[in-house]
Amino acid sequence: MASACGTATIVVAGLTAVPSPALADGPGVGSPWIVSVGDSYISGEAGRWAGNTNNGETLHDAGGSATYFDNANHTAEVINRCHRAWTAEINIGRGVNSTNLACSGAKTATVASDGSGNFKPGLDFYNGSAGQGQALMLQNFASTHNVKMVAVSIGGNDFNFAGIVQQCVTDFLGSPTWFKDYCKDDSIVTNAMSSSNVSARRADIKNAFLNIRTAMRNAGYADNSWTLLVQNYMSPLPNGSGIRYSESGYSRQNTGGCGFWNADADYANATLLPTINNAVFGAATDAGLTNVKTLNLSSAFNGRRLCESTVGLLEEKGLSSWQSAGAVDQTEWINTIRTATATGNYYIQESLHPNYWGQGALSNCVAQAYNAGTPRGGTCVRGANGLNAYGEPNMSLN
Repeated sequence: MASACGTATIVVAGLTAVPSPALADGPGVGSPWIVSVGDSYISGEAGRWAGNTNNGETLHDAGGSATYFDNANHTAEVINRCHRAWTAEINIGRGVNSTNLACSGAKTATVASDGSGNFKPGLDFYNGSAGQGQALMLQNFASTHNVKMVAVSIGGNDFNFAGIVQQCVTDFLGSPTWFKDYCKDDSIVTNAMSSSNVSARRADIKNAFLNIRTAMRNAGYADNSWTLLVQNYMSPLPNGSGIRYSESGYSRQNTGGCGFWNADADYANATLLPTINNAVFGAATDAGLTNVKTLNLSSAFNGRRLCESTVGLLEEKGLSSWQSAGAVDQTEWINTIRTATATGNYYIQESLHPNYWGQGALSNCVAQAYNAGTPRGGTCVRGANGLNAYGEPNMSLN
């Protein structure tokens, strides 16, 4: 008996001496991560440019030539024209890990090839030769990382927002002040705003949110172990009375890059954006998710919008560059609408998106929403002038 006991002791000792295998990062294990999915309003589109100017790129190139290069070496894009900027809102710093799976131009469903031949992953599980949908990307990422919050912006492209903007600018440039051709009554707008289309797009957005939940469940997450942060869209233009350029002539577009008639700008703020935003937040309710927080950005840029009378181009404010003292408070946080002026390193797709300052403001909002790991929702608005310790415009989440 003594001998047998001694042998058993040796065996047990040998077993306990073998180190346990290291646990890979995954659901609930390892450093926490936050992830962004969705469209251009969260991918970081226009995040290269700080304010606007007509005097040359170098005056407001805050992001540099690698702004949209998201591969490992920052030499190219993983998916062409997704424009996942290093300045994007999800990259909040503060010791928080983040990754950006969003794509400029994305809709709720994947488009294998858009009009320019670019792959646009939607919030689905598409898996083909062109690539993967964002829900599948999220599922794969979350299975090997400890994801605590997923921020999403989606729906604008389903409502054809870019096409509507293009139509509004075309109508402005193609009609005189004495016989204004408004876009608000064009079929591209009335069709988008019809009750049947709004209902259909709301359902698509709801299903996109459900796909995110499915992705996280497939990756091994309980619903109460992570948060879905649903954000809506900010107003990029003031009402017509707040635009600093006259409706007469072409300076409104040629100088300011905001070619909207007053009535169309008013319609955008009173009807177009509220309808889209209501569809987004309504879809979050329809999805019945128990772990949703909403981030209301609708008025976050008020006072810093494109062509707003409270701000100006660098040259209009006497600023030599984006790095001049006070530039963040005197210049616009929304990128100019580009048509023929999309030369050099400028892209038409950057039009009417949050620029470098805007991305910083949104990062501040997202950081407050993440709340050091206990996410909360609210309405984000501008705070005091100046920048915080992270180089972001001061914002307040209420």
